Amino acid sequence: MMNPNMVVLYVNDTVTSRVFYSDLFQRQPVESSPNFSGFALESGLFVGLWLRPKVMPAAQANAGAAELAFPVADAKAVDAVYENWRGRGLVIAQEPTDMDFGRTFVALDPDGHRLRVVADPAR
Repeated sequence: MMNPNMVVLYVNDTVTSRVFYSDLFQRQPVESSPNFSGFALESGLFVGLWLRPKVMPAAQANAGAAELAFPVADAKAVDAVYENWRGRGLVIAQEPTDMDFGRTFVALDPDGHRLRVVADPAR
């Protein structure tokens, strides 16, 4: 069975995105070059940031066509992360909301990639 463990986001400026995600993840990238940076997370997920003009074959989709989800323990934790991220100046696309799958909100990275924080019912 295949076991995907990497997400690659296409970015317009690797330096801006590297700084943004270093702050967001509270860690430095394990890989960094002018065209690519990558973060190894404790969950086992690797998040790569690839300079959009260097992507081959060329990417057709725009940012916001998918989401990077951050599960947290409960609704109270969703609200706490929201306050933290809002206070740090992240653009908020969706205020904290109770939805069918739980409490959630969405922030955007510098390229408009969606970052969804959601109360994880499995936790």
